[in-house]
Amino acid sequence: MILDLLFPNRCICCNRIIEPELLVCSLCFSQIHFTHFDYYKNNPVAEKCRLLFPVENAYALIQFEEESLSRKIIHELKYRSRQKTGKILAEWTIEHLDFKSPKPDLLVSVPLHPKKLMKRGYNQLHLFTETLSRFYEIPFSHDLIKRNQYSKAQALKDKEHRIESGNTFSITEAITGKHILLIDDVFTTGNTVSSIAWNILNAGDNKVSVLVMAMDV
Repeated sequence: MILDLLFPNRCICCNRIIEPELLVCSLCFSQIHFTHFDYYKNNPVAEKCRLLFPVENAYALIQFEEESLSRKIIHELKYRSRQKTGKILAEWTIEHLDFKSPKPDLLVSVPLHPKKLMKRGYNQLHLFTETLSRFYEIPFSHDLIKRNQYSKAQALKDKEHRIESGNTFSITEAITGKHILLIDDVFTTGNTVSSIAWNILNAGDNKVSVLVMAMDV
């Protein structure tokens, strides 16, 4: 309580004092560009995925535009230690995404390399994934996929290096006959989700769908 008085929570856009559980004020909320994609129908992120691998469904919550509030929100989550942003983004996702039956069998978050996890102190996808798991009653795994190579953040790479994949990821256990919902933060070239998706697809008779917080436009 004393800390809240001394260091009140402020809107990341306009710096107004807001409730502790919020990220932006009501006035700035309208500046967030939600995609309003239909998870079950064709949309830009699904189209891009299908150029790389056979995807069942795909969804992006917000648009990751240059100099936008949406981009600032993702950067707050990834680079400024605001882990609660993951929960807020999950709550916004829940407001926009209604899974029909049958639901995916398993939520799988994209892993960080152990060195990057140690440096950052947390995986920005974990709280997001766990919040969705509780609401939709779908189990999750943070360990099904292993990242084998350490690399700098996608957002900090030039486009030439973003398309290099190699054997960046591997699957850690046998899995077959499952519909996996692969969760990542930002969809840029699709290199990351494609590399992981092929590991899952090649592991057995599996299906892959994609859910990302934001899509680079």
